[in-house]
Amino acid sequence: MSDSSMTDRMNFSGVFPILPTPFDDEGNLDLESFDRLVRFMVDLGTDGITILGVLGESNRLLDSEREQLIKIAVKAAAGRFKVIVGASHAGTLATIGLCRMAQELGADAVMVAPSPEPVPNESRVFEYFQRVAQAVNIPIVAQDHPASTQVHMSLPLILRLVNEIPKITCIKEEATPTPARIATLIQGMKFRRVPILTGLGALYGIFDLECGSNGFNTGFAFPEVLMKLVCEVRAGHSGDAYQLYSRFLPLIVFEQQPGVAIRKELFRMRGLIRCSHVRHPGMSISTPVATQLRNLIQGILPDVDISQPIQL
Repeated sequence: MSDSSMTDRMNFSGVFPILPTPFDDEGNLDLESFDRLVRFMVDLGTDGITILGVLGESNRLLDSEREQLIKIAVKAAAGRFKVIVGASHAGTLATIGLCRMAQELGADAVMVAPSPEPVPNESRVFEYFQRVAQAVNIPIVAQDHPASTQVHMSLPLILRLVNEIPKITCIKEEATPTPARIATLIQGMKFRRVPILTGLGALYGIFDLECGSNGFNTGFAFPEVLMKLVCEVRAGHSGDAYQLYSRFLPLIVFEQQPGVAIRKELFRMRGLIRCSHVRHPGMSISTPVATQLRNLIQGILPDVDISQPIQL
């Protein structure tokens, strides 16, 4: 398939939740919970999922575990939505290897982010994406998330990636200030327009959507809220959109605390994973924080069964 036809086939617009990787109390993969989590997202009607990202604790997984998780996600999705696989690594060759694994196992796209070097060099970052693109035959989501990568990609660099590497079919924009960067990127895409998705737990979600974001690619544990938010903004219902965003903003902010423990606990509370264990050296949720989280959920969604898709 040519780069142009591949780009036409992919439509990264809507909501693509980032999924956690479930473990048992001993830190072993919980594949049953992972399968249930993927199927929940299919039934919810999301546009796709991303696995093996930061929330997926990808840097704490063995390659054999990655393979198992990709196989389960692709099988559970059954072609009903896109499966994006995080495939970033500090080395270009290793990133290519992870991308090829995802491609061979049936993933629809890969998400790739740069890694830091002792002396920052944007030419090297461009070469990194270029070499990965030359080595694979599936679309690439280029992730701009300096909080996790320690790489600050300039807007001219991102526009160069879009203009010169056709396999990059989406930008995940998570460098603050995201609304201004999204607006500038859209204005700068003179020759080729690719979708831009919002991350950062939807922290600046409504402002990103107003500036042209095509949707969400993030780990917020209530993707149905994000789906509704996208619909309201697209319909021009700004008042309803702001009311919805304001209602869930305390939870969005609470989730944004460092680490993945709070989000994993939320997925456990929703009945989607059996255990919220975080692999060492990460820390699982503490009892006081878990209590705060339960109280917060009760305040936002009083007496609601959050194991079911919530009605908004």
